[in-house]
Amino acid sequence: MACTLNRDDPLGGLPPKHCLNGGYKPTFTNRLQLEEALSFCKTTLENNLKENVNLVRVSAPLFVTRASGFNDNLNGVERPATFEPRDFPGTHLEVPFSLAKWKRWALHYYGVEAGKGIVTDFRGLRCDDDVDFTHSLYVDQFDWEKHISPEDRNIDYLKATVKSIYKALYDTEQAVCQKYGIEPYLPETLTFATSDDMIKEHPTATPKERENILCEKHKAVFFIGIGGMKPDGQLRHDGRAPDYDDWITERPDGGHGLNGDLLVWNPVLKQSFEISSMGIRVNPEVLLKQLDLCGVNERKDFVWHKMLLDGTLPQTIGGGIGQSRTCQYLLRACHIGEVQHGWYNPKEVDILKKDGIELLGLGEFDADPSAKSA
Repeated sequence: MACTLNRDDPLGGLPPKHCLNGGYKPTFTNRLQLEEALSFCKTTLENNLKENVNLVRVSAPLFVTRASGFNDNLNGVERPATFEPRDFPGTHLEVPFSLAKWKRWALHYYGVEAGKGIVTDFRGLRCDDDVDFTHSLYVDQFDWEKHISPEDRNIDYLKATVKSIYKALYDTEQAVCQKYGIEPYLPETLTFATSDDMIKEHPTATPKERENILCEKHKAVFFIGIGGMKPDGQLRHDGRAPDYDDWITERPDGGHGLNGDLLVWNPVLKQSFEISSMGIRVNPEVLLKQLDLCGVNERKDFVWHKMLLDGTLPQTIGGGIGQSRTCQYLLRACHIGEVQHGWYNPKEVDILKKDGIELLGLGEFDADPSAKSA
């Protein structure tokens, strides 16, 4: 999702103005009822994903070694949360940003056959992420990966899988809305669009503005082609690491990339809202090209990259579906902190609390150890 956080604004992480000063009322005021609803949302979505995409739940690591190269590099500049075990100085362990690479290795490790995949209940930290009403330092997502054949590395297979993911989301919203008396909003049919076409149609618009145009019109969109550069050297839409999604393969429509973002129109925030990022993963040929384009050829020496280049790792498609982000949407919350225990700007926490918007666990004391630095 293209970011809109204004870092020059000391209160730039607050929800849109129309949600403040009494313009928004939380769906739940009882905290235990909210927790029950969160559990229902996550359990229902996970079960729908497993059924629709043919996935099996597996356990996942909380940290990986830096030397393995298993951590997701995101845009290549973010700092991982890192520590050294007490008795093993010099051993660097990292809390993953996501399991984009680990999942592909896990398919090999578990011997998952083509046509079947895995899903994990991933928890991670992103120290350099924006902290605002839709972003958190704490990441929880259903990280999934599916073994595919080389012949499945095409736009038709990508779209078919996206439709299965979207049906899981649509069915989950229907169940949540029926149980809690919320009005459903998602359309039954998902719209597909490409970043290449949207740039041609709206050349002066920002990435976020292009997302808003699409989502306001169609309500639910899969935006194809994330990552890579335009001819002018600027990002085509948003950044992607070079070693998981394929963002250079040419499609039959003339555009590039076999990946994308699942976006919806958020009726509370009145803006586009990312639910999932996913795509067909790099094969050895594409990996080498994308590493070279990003100037990080040294990664070829990492364990994970060697396993991909020598054919040990299978061809895959995969992605991540934000759990708290999806709950924020399904339960019509204006701030992600209403549905997860995180950390946010203490000044913003105070403003929201005075406005009747409580973030889980925060703002309870004058000197709240969860909300303010020592």
